Amino acid sequence: QLQLVESGGGSVQPGGSLRLTCAASGFTLDDIDIGWFRQAPGKEREFVAGINRSGGITYFGDSVKGRSTISRDNAKNTVYLQMSSLKPEDAAVYYCAARKYGGITTTVDEYDYWGQGTQVTVSS
Repeated sequence: QLQLVESGGGSVQPGGSLRLTCAASGFTLDDIDIGWFRQAPGKEREFVAGINRSGGITYFGDSVKGRSTISRDNAKNTVYLQMSSLKPEDAAVYYCAARKYGGITTTVDEYDYWGQGTQVTVSS
C-alpha cells in the first residue's frame, strides 16, 4: 500500500522554525518527485516546495522562498521541509505529495499520492 505520512507540525511563535517530515512507504522515493503544499482555512491548496527524485533539483513557492529548504534521504525514504522565520500567514495544514512521472510541478492535480497533512500554527 502506497502511503505518505507527514509529521513535525506544531505550534511555533513568529520568527521560529520547524522541520516537517514526509515518510513514504509502499514505494521507494528514488522513483518519485515530491512536493509540499499547504492549505489554510478558506484558501486553496498552495505549492510550497518541491524536490526531484535525485534531490538535485529543488523549487520553492514565492511565499517561502529564502526561508525554507527541502531535502531528501532516499535511504530512509524520507523528505524534509525546513522552514524558518515563520510568520502567522504560514499557518496551515501542510501536505506532502508524490508524483510518479513528469518532475516537480506546482499543480495540485498533477500529483498522484497525498499524505493526510500536519498542522502548523504560528502565533504568539
